[in-house]
Amino acid sequence: MKRFILPVLLFLMSIVMKTIAVEWTFIPDDLHRTIEVIGSILMIAAITWALIATIRLGKNRLLTRYDISVADNLHMRKLHTQYNILEKVIVFIIIVIALGITLMQFDAVRSIGISIFASAGIAGLILGLAAQKALGTILAGLQIAITQPIRLDDVVIVENEWGWIEEINLTYVVVRIWDKRRLVVPSTYFLERPFQNWTRTSADILGTVFIYTDYTIPLEALRTELTRLLESSPHWDKQVNVLQVTDARENTLEVRALMSAATSPQAWDLRVYVREKLVEFIQREYPECLPKTRVSFHRKDQEMNDPNHQK
Repeated sequence: MKRFILPVLLFLMSIVMKTIAVEWTFIPDDLHRTIEVIGSILMIAAITWALIATIRLGKNRLLTRYDISVADNLHMRKLHTQYNILEKVIVFIIIVIALGITLMQFDAVRSIGISIFASAGIAGLILGLAAQKALGTILAGLQIAITQPIRLDDVVIVENEWGWIEEINLTYVVVRIWDKRRLVVPSTYFLERPFQNWTRTSADILGTVFIYTDYTIPLEALRTELTRLLESSPHWDKQVNVLQVTDARENTLEVRALMSAATSPQAWDLRVYVREKLVEFIQREYPECLPKTRVSFHRKDQEMNDPNHQK
């Protein structure tokens, strides 16, 4: 109820001002008109405030049923995104209408409005060109709410930065980067430029670790160690456990360890853990299998028997 205390007070004040303007006939006409305009403005502000508070209260009550802190929160994040953007659109429309009605309370503005409506074609063209970029950004926000290429708490890579979608507004999106920085991106970015969304359909994700070793590495021992590491880690979801040789170069083998995790932060921690422990395992058990460069020296028999060469 605290949300409605100030709107109710403003509404009561507007009624008092309207009553004074009607009942007090002895006041001058200029003051009478001023009191009437102030009363109208207070009433418009009170109604606008009450409508916005009602919309936000209803949205908050509705979203409390859908907790996005659970592990499988795809449906919840979808609803949170839609309702938050829909709330911003409705509030924006209410404020614009309220400002328009407020300005029409002044005679000078009303006369300007009538002249604008008389030449609506030219005025609409001028305003359309001037506000083209702003309207495009607002429409992009609406399109994001409908098509949902991103949702609240999605894990994305934008401008080579990895983070979570923290806010989705009509004109911009806030990305919370892993090191707690905030990247503010216009809404049109997500409709016009490519980006990575790691949680578009689900939160689970695959992680990869590349190890470079000598050709003499025993691969079965490495696979056994990878399985042991994954089973000992709480971040592994027990879905994917693969170790493969993905490339054979001049001096090294490229070994890829593939694993899975329930969320992208867990996948990151799992990759770091497996990489460190595999390197330690090779250093401890097979130090001769670390990457090395071989150089062979061959002396021909003719050179060995040549007296001049021996000198």
